[in-house]
Amino acid sequence: MSAGFKTVEPLEYYRKFLKENCRPDGRELGEFRTTTLNIGSITTADGSALVKLGNTTVVCGIKVEFAAPTVDAPNKGYVVPNVDLPPLCSSRFRAGPPGEQAQAASQFILDVLENAQIIQKEDLCIEKGKLVWVVYCDLMCLDYDGNLLDACVTALLAALKNVQLPSVSISEETGLAEVNMNQKHHLNIRKYPVATSFAIFDDTICIVDPTAEEEALSSGIATIVIDEDNRLCAVHKPGGSVLSSEKLQDCIVRAETRHREVHKLLAEVIKSVTPLTKREKLNLQLEV
Repeated sequence: MSAGFKTVEPLEYYRKFLKENCRPDGRELGEFRTTTLNIGSITTADGSALVKLGNTTVVCGIKVEFAAPTVDAPNKGYVVPNVDLPPLCSSRFRAGPPGEQAQAASQFILDVLENAQIIQKEDLCIEKGKLVWVVYCDLMCLDYDGNLLDACVTALLAALKNVQLPSVSISEETGLAEVNMNQKHHLNIRKYPVATSFAIFDDTICIVDPTAEEEALSSGIATIVIDEDNRLCAVHKPGGSVLSSEKLQDCIVRAETRHREVHKLLAEVIKSVTPLTKREKLNLQLEV
């Protein structure tokens, strides 16, 4: 098909492919782009991860600080996510205060954190009523080519798994916090949710992992979040065409499969960067 037809009638151009159950980039309707994951790439952060989903690239940096708990929740810490869409990732974004899409993405990440219960805020308590951890989760899109939310959730989860908190105690004499950097422990990650996004065409066709062009041409976008127990944690559908109950169920089934794929990738990457214990090193030497 000519490039001229795509320029003049981009939607009709896509429909020609969708009728053949494929897309212009060669993928099937239920096929994701290649997903790559890197953990611990930002040495100045307490935890970090970089995710590439096709061309879409998101980096997540975690910083932890001390804070005083609220009176209403003296034994709970804080988790503060923020999604940044700078002009460098796409010409569609402008410098200045966060735009509507960035604010919606930040709220989505906050909803996933709370609904999926990735971290129990009680686990962030150091001394009840005195001191807690606040976890800042800063997500920045380096290259935008659609399906931002899927990449953000995966980057967030991987970065949180990379965090190590030092041992902290409150001195009885001074009442100040004493930090032992030689004793560290990982964050207690309770759940492992994965987001799967779909673009809807003509109210009947759903394709996974839409590119920016596919998102612009679609009649609606839906994102489904599933955890390792196949529990539905969130459904995000900001308007657009109606999704029937049958199509929604099909999307949930595909999301369950996607969760297994991402969870396997995450486990492999974490295993590859985790230092071996003395016993594991000994076993490795014996095997060699």
